[in-house]
Amino acid sequence: MQSLAAIMLFGLPSGSEWIIILVVVLLLFGGKKIPELMKGIGKGVRGFKDGLKEIEDDIKTEEPGTK
Repeated sequence: MQSLAAIMLFGLPSGSEWIIILVVVLLLFGGKKIPELMKGIGKGVRGFKDGLKEIEDDIKTEEPGTK
């Protein structure tokens, strides 16, 4: 709950703050590494969604009253 309180207190980054964040990321990782990072993040999100779908399918196929 502390992180939620911090977001409420400080708010989310605005337009100029996002630009600063993107420049810092570009400086830290370089232009060639960013596509690799985004690809890795995309694979992670896809894997997470696939896992959620599998769990939802398991729940739907499970018969009521049996555990």
